[in-house]
Amino acid sequence: MAERILIVDDEQIIRESIAFILRKEGYSVSEAANGKEAYDKILEDAFDVVITDLEMPEMKGIELLEKITHTSPQTLVMIITAYGSLETAIDALRQGASDYILKPVEFDELLVRIRRLLEGKKLLLENQVLKRELQREYEFSSLIGKSPAMLKVFDTIQQVAPTDSTVLITGKSGTGKELVARAVHFSSRRAGKPIITVNCGAIPETLIESELFGHKKGAFTGAVSDKVGYFKAAEGGTLFLDEISEMPFQLQVKLLRALEQKEIIPVGTSTAFSINVRFLASTNRDLKKEVEAGNFREDLYYRLNVVEVHLPPLAERPDDIPLLVEHFVDKYRKEMRKNIKGVENDVMRLLLHHEWKGEVRELENIIERSVIFCNDDTISAKHLPEFFTSETFIDFAEEKQSLEQAINDFERRYIFTILTKNGFDKEKVASILKISVPTLYRRIKDLNIIAAE
Repeated sequence: MAERILIVDDEQIIRESIAFILRKEGYSVSEAANGKEAYDKILEDAFDVVITDLEMPEMKGIELLEKITHTSPQTLVMIITAYGSLETAIDALRQGASDYILKPVEFDELLVRIRRLLEGKKLLLENQVLKRELQREYEFSSLIGKSPAMLKVFDTIQQVAPTDSTVLITGKSGTGKELVARAVHFSSRRAGKPIITVNCGAIPETLIESELFGHKKGAFTGAVSDKVGYFKAAEGGTLFLDEISEMPFQLQVKLLRALEQKEIIPVGTSTAFSINVRFLASTNRDLKKEVEAGNFREDLYYRLNVVEVHLPPLAERPDDIPLLVEHFVDKYRKEMRKNIKGVENDVMRLLLHHEWKGEVRELENIIERSVIFCNDDTISAKHLPEFFTSETFIDFAEEKQSLEQAINDFERRYIFTILTKNGFDKEKVASILKISVPTLYRRIKDLNIIAAE
């Protein structure tokens, strides 16, 4: 598709001559006799380059440049100027013009300069696209999984990221909610702007309003100067409100106003300021229950929950544990410059059967610790924390199990522990448990114990 160029000059002979040359070179060319006419055309159509004179009736070139900079920042502007107005052209460059050319216009030089501008613009756009793709790949690389539940998460992110819709990210602590927020941000058109993360539970209740909305000097004791809050700091980008359930109830109505009206009122002033921010929020609680208990506003809940991304716990996606282990081993192997290839089979079995109360965060910490203490090619059971190999897996916290379920659970975990400690030697384990080998194999199958490879 031919690049589109707009020629703006009140001298018809100059305007038509330049247009004629550019059309011969294959460009799509439009003309305007003054700045106002040109600006009207720019509002209707997109142009790659605008070539404009400085001195024109109705709207001068400098004013046209200023308007283009605000309404069509992707459009390149070349100034045509006389030698005596060279200083004005230099001022135009400072205000955003891409180049200038002196009168009388040398057409060969003009063509060279236009080609240079368009090639530069193409490279810039390619770099921006590449940067966004790298950011997107980097952010998604931290979200590991092939289970149906995680594939659903990835699909939802890809669909909602290009929009400006509010997203509520739910899941237990440690499942990676902030990673989802960053993936959404860096896959959006706001990727070049900041993403500001605010942990709503980490800010004292007396300060959270000021931290979010900002304050004016003298608004309260200690406010010795104006403060820009997180909302304005995220201007043009994304504001991620982590653990939104911790937001004080009396502040929730102000947050609702910010979401609906896209404006905020700093502490100590009655003046509203407009904001251009995309909102993401997360919680490890059931917000519906919080609403029923009167701890969370119902209208705010529905305003936040336009799209929900639920991160499943590891217990619901055990197939992802080997992938996560591989990812974290590779991460910390590189960071610590160690030649570790992976984990031994018995370690993987221990990790698969462990109850991950701290979710992915706990798993990552365990792998990091293991890499620290591992000086071999592979991580073995001796590199894991002691409780992995000494724990009996008894957990009486689950009080809703039937006696039969509790017994089966204990038997499964106990057999697995003995198997692990004895290298999955079935004959030896059967002897320790005082049962026959066929009985052991049957119990392994019935209790769904992962067998030796």
